[in-house]
Amino acid sequence: MAQKRPNTPAPPEPPFWQKNRRELTFLILFAVLLGGSFTLISVNWVNDHVIEPFTGGIARVSGATLDLLGQDVRMQGTIIRGSRFAVNIRNGCNGVEAMLIFLAAVLAFPAPWRARLLGLAIGAVAIQAVNLVRVVALYLTGAYLPSWFDASHTVVWQTVVILFSVMLWILWANRLGAPSEPAPR
Repeated sequence: MAQKRPNTPAPPEPPFWQKNRRELTFLILFAVLLGGSFTLISVNWVNDHVIEPFTGGIARVSGATLDLLGQDVRMQGTIIRGSRFAVNIRNGCNGVEAMLIFLAAVLAFPAPWRARLLGLAIGAVAIQAVNLVRVVALYLTGAYLPSWFDASHTVVWQTVVILFSVMLWILWANRLGAPSEPAPR
């Protein structure tokens, strides 16, 4: 005759925060880094001595690109002016916010530092390349399809640049930043 085993209770399920420690650590660190970086760029000194010169560089590269495309534009600080249209590159149009979102996500993700630094370098260049396309496309839209400029500026291109930075992070996290898993035994 078989003996009955006493019912042993299953071990209690760990609390939510313990089960999801990695994910919660990432989210908290991401939020802190993002909040800190956005706070930093809102400081007048940082804006005046870092962000504005960076934005001027974006404007010069965009103006040079438009000249290569035959647009014959003139630069006035962050303003790109042609015979048909002018665009002023301001905060929010310089790709800095998208780069900060990417930076916070890469730094918060549990990956080797070498992969993080590589991701930051490649990501910054890629985001600025997309932002260059954005500025050039917005100028051309304003010059040749002015009725489409506002929607293109506020809806289409802002969304494209932010989504690009998020998708770039997802690609980085899945391909380059993923920590190596221990080999099965």
